[in-house]
Amino acid sequence: MLCLRQVCSFMVRHCQARTLSSDLLLSQINSCTHEDEVFSLVGRNKARLSEKHVGIALNVLWQLQKKRPLLLRTSDYIRNHSQFLTLCILAENKVEHMEDEAIVDTLYSILRLNVEDHDSLAEVLVTEAWKRLERQVLLSLPALSKFALCLYKQHRHFSPIIGKVAQIVDMNLDSIQDIRILSVLMISISDVISQSFRDRLLHKAEQLLEEKDEVHFNYAKRILQFLQNVKLRYHPLLEKCNKIFLKSASCLDIYSISHIFGLYEQLGFDNVEFRLVAKQLLSETIDEYDDPETFSKLFFTLGPMAGSKVRERLLVTAACMAEKFSSHQVLVILKTMQKMKCGNAHLLKKMASTLHKHLDSYRALQLAKLTQCLVVLRCHDLELFAKLKLLLFRFLKSSVIPADTAAIIRVLAMLPSFQVEEIIINKAAAVLPQCRFHHLNCIATALVKWNHYDQLHSHNSSELCVKLLQKLNDCGFQRLQRANNLSLLLEELTHVNGEWFEEVLNEETTAMCQQLIDQITWANILQLSFFLIKTNHYCPSLLDRIASVTVESIDKVLLFFFLALQVLSTLSCVNTDLCLIFKGCFETHHLVLLGHALAVAGYFPSVLITRIFNVSFLTKLDAQLEVLPDTLKQRVRSCLMKLNRAVCLECPEFHIPWFHERYCRSVFGNSNSRINPLRQHIHKMLTEILGGSHYTRISVLTPYYYEIDFECILDENKKPLSYMAQNIPLDEVEGIHLRHGIKDEGRKALPPGAQRIALELLDSKAFSKNLHHLKGESALKKRHLEMLGYRVVQIPHFEWHSMVLSTKGEQLEYLRRHIYGIQ
Repeated sequence: MLCLRQVCSFMVRHCQARTLSSDLLLSQINSCTHEDEVFSLVGRNKARLSEKHVGIALNVLWQLQKKRPLLLRTSDYIRNHSQFLTLCILAENKVEHMEDEAIVDTLYSILRLNVEDHDSLAEVLVTEAWKRLERQVLLSLPALSKFALCLYKQHRHFSPIIGKVAQIVDMNLDSIQDIRILSVLMISISDVISQSFRDRLLHKAEQLLEEKDEVHFNYAKRILQFLQNVKLRYHPLLEKCNKIFLKSASCLDIYSISHIFGLYEQLGFDNVEFRLVAKQLLSETIDEYDDPETFSKLFFTLGPMAGSKVRERLLVTAACMAEKFSSHQVLVILKTMQKMKCGNAHLLKKMASTLHKHLDSYRALQLAKLTQCLVVLRCHDLELFAKLKLLLFRFLKSSVIPADTAAIIRVLAMLPSFQVEEIIINKAAAVLPQCRFHHLNCIATALVKWNHYDQLHSHNSSELCVKLLQKLNDCGFQRLQRANNLSLLLEELTHVNGEWFEEVLNEETTAMCQQLIDQITWANILQLSFFLIKTNHYCPSLLDRIASVTVESIDKVLLFFFLALQVLSTLSCVNTDLCLIFKGCFETHHLVLLGHALAVAGYFPSVLITRIFNVSFLTKLDAQLEVLPDTLKQRVRSCLMKLNRAVCLECPEFHIPWFHERYCRSVFGNSNSRINPLRQHIHKMLTEILGGSHYTRISVLTPYYYEIDFECILDENKKPLSYMAQNIPLDEVEGIHLRHGIKDEGRKALPPGAQRIALELLDSKAFSKNLHHLKGESALKKRHLEMLGYRVVQIPHFEWHSMVLSTKGEQLEYLRRHIYGIQ
C-alpha cells in the first residue's frame, strides 16, 4: 500500500510538471527583473499556478533581492505584499506535489526573505522534507547542505531531523569533494556529532583545503564557525583559514572583517599579519562607515589597534553618532571601550545617555555585561545605575538559569553601596546544585565581598551567607568528584579565577587531574598548562606527562604555537627541563615569547637566537607591535629585554649587543618603587649586623637592570666595606638607587678577594603554591646575578615568617649566618 501511494504521488507530480521550455508562464516568471513584475504575474494567473510556478516565483524573489546591496534590500515590502501571501498559501497547499529539491529551494528562499522561522509554510516544508528523508529519499549533496543550512538558521540545532542529516553526512563523507558543501554541513550538524565524527570532519576539511588552490573566504568563515560551535582551537585549520583570508583581503568588507575578528577572539586565536592587513584596509576606508551599523563594526575591529590619531577620530565619531546606536550597537561600543581601556568621559556620558532608552530591550546576560562595562569604565551616571539595579533585581527574581543567576549576582556585587537582601541569597542557594565551577566562583566572589564590606542587610542575612558559602563549597567538591573526563573538566575551569577556587578547590582539582592523567593528549595539554600556571601548583607527574605527550606529538604541538608556548611556559615556571626542536614556523612576536620561555628553562637554540636578534626581524617586530593589544605588547617588549639580557650574560659567543638601556631607564624611571615596611625592618637589622647604614644599599639596580633588595660588600676577611669609603653615593630616588650601566661609579673594581652580596627577599610568587619549589624566573635571576659577580642570598618568605624566627635575635642570627656564609 505504501509503495502504491509513493508511485501515485510520483505520477501526479510527473503529470503536473511541465518543462521550462514549454511553459510560457515559467519563462515569464524567470524573466522578471523586479519584484512587482513577479507579483503582477501571480495576481493575473492564480488559477494556473502549479507547484513549480510557485517554487520558481519564490526563488526569483530571493534572487532579485540577492543582487542588491544589503542596505538596499526590500524584504519587508515583499513579505507584506498580498501576492506574497498568495504564493505562500499556494505553496503550502501544493507541497506534497513538489519535487524533492524544489522543497529545499522554496524553504531556503523564504527564509532568506526573512520569513519567521516558525511560519506555517516553513513548518510544512520542513515536515515534508523530513518525511521524504525518512523514506530514504536521496537528496543531492548540494540540496542536502542547503536543507541543513535552513534547519540551522531556524535554530533547530538539536532537532531529530538534524540528527538524520548528520547520519547521512556520516555515511557519505568520503564522497564530499566540495569544501563549500562540506563547510555548510559542518556548521549545521555541529551540535549533534560525536568527538570521533568531529575529528573526521576536521580531517576532511583539511584535506579539501589543501587540494584547492582557490577557496572562497566565506567557506573559511564557516569552518571557523564550526570550530567555535564545537569549542575547539584546532590550529592547523585556523592557520589554513587565516591564509585564505589574507589571500582574499581585497574582497573582505567590514561585515566579514568584524565577523572574523569576533570568531578569532572567541577561539583564542590571533594573527598579526591579518591584523595589519585589516588595519590598513579599514584605515583607508574609514570615511565610508557613516551609518551606525557599519561604524559600530568598524569601532569594534579597528578601535583596539588604532594609532592615536585614528583612535581619536573613532571616539569623536562615536560620540556624534551615539543617539543613533541600537541597543546591540551600544553594547558593542561599550565592550570595545573596555577592551581599549578608554577613559573618554565625553563618549562615556553620551553612551550612558543613549542607554536609558534601550535598557528594557536587553536580556539578562547582556544587561550583566553592560553593567560590568560601565563599572570598569567608571561611569558616574547614578540614575543609570539605579535603573540597572532594578532591572537586574527583576531578572534575578524570575531567573531559573544558573548562568544568568550567577552573572547577575556577580555584577550586583560590583555596584556601589548595594545592600544585599535575603531573596538574593535564597535565589543563589536554589541554583547551586546546577552550577558549573565558573558560576560557583561568581557567586562565591560576590558573597565574600558583601560579607567583607558589611553590605549584608541584616544579621539573618549574614548567617545565611555563611551557610550558603559552606553549601557552595560542598557543591564544588561534589561536582569535582563527578568529573570523569579531563577535557570537559579543563574546559569548565578555563574561566575560573579568584580566591574562592584557590583556597577551596585548588589542591583537589590538581589531584583529580592526576587521577585522569591517562586522558592527557596533545589536544588538551594547552588547557592543562593554563590550569597549572594559573594555580601555581608544582606537580611532577602532570609535568612529566605533558613533556612526554609533547615529545610524542612534536609535529602537532609545533603547529599549535600557543600550545607549545604554554607547555614551555608551564615547565619553565616550575624549573623543569624540556628541549623542543625549533622549526621556525611561528609569528614574529611569538618567537620572542618562545625564546624567552626557552631561556628561562636554560636553552638557547642558535637558529632561534640569531633569527630574533637580526635587524630585519626587529624592524618587522616593531611594526607588528603597533597592532597588538597593550597588555600583550608590553609583555613582548619585556620578554625581548629579558631574552637580550639572558643572551648577553649566558651566550657571549653569539656576540649579541645589549640594546635595552634606554628601554630599562624608561621603565624604571616611570616606576614608583617605594621601600615597604619589611624592607625597612631588614635594612635596620643589616645596619646593626654590618656596623652602620653606609655598609649596605637598599633597592639597588644592577648592570642589565636587575633590581635587588639589598647589597653589601665583604672584603677577603669577610669584613664589610663602606660605600662612602669608595665614594659610592647612598642617596635614593623614590627608594631606588639608580645605576646607569656597568661603567657607573657603583661598579668600581673591588679590592682583591672582596665580594658583592645580593640579598633577595622571596615572596610567595617566587615559589609553587603547594611546595617550596623555586620557579624559573627566580632561578634565572639568581643565575644571572652570580654571573655578574654576586654571591646571592635568597630569603624565602616561609622561612622568614616561620616560628623559628619569631624573635628579633633569631632573625639577626639568621641574617648574620647567611651574609657571612656560616653553616
